[in-house]
Amino acid sequence: MSDAYRTALVTGVTSGIGRATVFKLCAMGLTVLAVGRNEEALAALSTECGALPIKADVRDTRVIAEEIGDREIDILVNNAGILSTRASFQEIDPDEIDAMIDINLKAPMHLTRLVLPGMVARRRGHLIYLGSSGGLAPFPSMGAYGPSKAGLSLFCDNLRCDLLGTSIRVSEIVPGRVQTDLYRTALGAEQARSALYDGYRPIQPEHIASLIGTVIDLPAFVDVARIEVFPTDQATGGGLMVKFDG
Repeated sequence: MSDAYRTALVTGVTSGIGRATVFKLCAMGLTVLAVGRNEEALAALSTECGALPIKADVRDTRVIAEEIGDREIDILVNNAGILSTRASFQEIDPDEIDAMIDINLKAPMHLTRLVLPGMVARRRGHLIYLGSSGGLAPFPSMGAYGPSKAGLSLFCDNLRCDLLGTSIRVSEIVPGRVQTDLYRTALGAEQARSALYDGYRPIQPEHIASLIGTVIDLPAFVDVARIEVFPTDQATGGGLMVKFDG
């Protein structure tokens, strides 16, 4: 990790990958600004690992900017994301289309625009994005979620072109099935656990946080552009996952 990296901003921190990432980065000695909407969960993070909570919707860049103040952000981890429905596209509520595009794609772009000028001026920084296998291959009933993540992936590629010569790194982490609350809105917590996790061996949030720590910890002249990580029991690039029989 660059010795100059001191402060990280992480979104979607109140559960799953975001929460695990906050713990990982705090353990690496970074000051972590943790963005989320659940005040109780934010307070727990602050108590347990010393993160600095920012209570805000990830779409409200103005509030986040006010909370950041004049702090220099060295690492941005765009983790917040939603999968609000598993309906076929012709059945999706138009508001859900907007929500997935706004949170999964537009919010990371706006937050990047917020912190990137300072990174470029200082010639240091690392932008990290949580993509999805759903953004690299078609899946049924993901007609809005998939394109939102595909757009995020292409955004990362475009950033690398714009940032050549600035020493700013851009990394996309692209997981398959991770045991998080992503499906809680689309399926409900109980159904998601039964359909997706019971009897399976999904990736755990801590595994993704470990990967994030690894790409940050590499020398500043080494940029891990994209990591695809799947459970051993899931077919890469597809939705098929088998139960462990061992």
